[in-house]
Amino acid sequence: MGFRGEMVPVVSMAFCSLSQTVLIVRRRPHVVSGGGFVVTNYTQRVLFSVDGCGTLGNEGELLVKNGDGEPIISVRKKGGIVQSLSLQNQWRGYAGAGRPVFTLREPKHSLVNCKVKISVEPQQNSDWDFDLKGSFVDRECAIRDRRGNVVAQFKDLYNVVVQPGYDQAFVVGIIAILDNIHRESTRC
Repeated sequence: MGFRGEMVPVVSMAFCSLSQTVLIVRRRPHVVSGGGFVVTNYTQRVLFSVDGCGTLGNEGELLVKNGDGEPIISVRKKGGIVQSLSLQNQWRGYAGAGRPVFTLREPKHSLVNCKVKISVEPQQNSDWDFDLKGSFVDRECAIRDRRGNVVAQFKDLYNVVVQPGYDQAFVVGIIAILDNIHRESTRC
C-alpha cells in the first residue's frame, strides 16, 4: 500500500517523498569547514549540508544546501530592538531569491522542553502550523503539524524519521535552528 496523503511542500515539492525517509545527521567538527552538519540517507549519499557561524562568519545565520552544495534555505535570527524586547526569539527561513518560507518562534527562557511554534509563509488563518514536542537536547522530540500528526521524529543522536509527503528540506532547516539554539555544531 503506497502513500495516500497530501504532499506538504514548504520549501519545494522536490524535497517531499512518497515514502518514509530516515535522515542521518552527522556533525562536522568546528575545525573542519567551520562546523555545521551533513545529512545523508542510509546509503551515505549526502542529501543536505548545513553551514553555521563557523563557515558564514555571522552569528544567527545558517545556510542549508542540497546534496550538490547549492543553497536552498537561508535562515536568519531576527534581531534589533523589537526582538530584544520580545518574549520570543524568531528565526526566519528564506528560499530562492529571498522568498520567506517559514518562521520559528521559541520562548527566550524555556529551552529544555520549550513550546516551539513554526508558521509557514504566507501565514494562513492561524499563528502556527507546526510545533515541537519533547526535548531536542535529549533527541526525544517530534515536529508535529497542526492536526497532531508527526512530521518528523528524532530517534537518537543521528536519525530523524520524516513521514511521507512532508518537506525534508524544511525539517533540516528546523534541525539547523534547534542545533544553533542549543549551542551545538552550527554555533560559534
